Amino acid sequence: QVQLVESGGGLVQPGGSLRLSCVVSGFTISNYIMSWYRQAPGKERELVATITSTSILTNYADSVKGRFTMSRDNAKNSVYLQMNSLRPEDTATYFCKADPASLALSPLTYWGQGIQVTVSS
Repeated sequence: QVQLVESGGGLVQPGGSLRLSCVVSGFTISNYIMSWYRQAPGKERELVATITSTSILTNYADSVKGRFTMSRDNAKNSVYLQMNSLRPEDTATYFCKADPASLALSPLTYWGQGIQVTVSS
């Protein structure tokens, strides 16, 4: 059974910080490209950050560069999104996503259920 379970969301004031966690079961994340997406009401789902399957190379959306940091811990089969200097426009449902590095490994993309982040005073 494949599961991606996000945690760490909630309500935070502008300028505050949160760390999102995505704990994965059913496969080893070292073989997958991991990403964080977010979706605000009435808006398209957007890519926030990605970390490659074979290195620690990360890419970030321009809107979060310098504020968010994505990381992985293979021993815990988890990925994280450290979010600092949060702004109201960061308010969204955040999703963890896994893409196989090889289709021979799996033909499927997996998504977490999503977790709410609300930035408000």
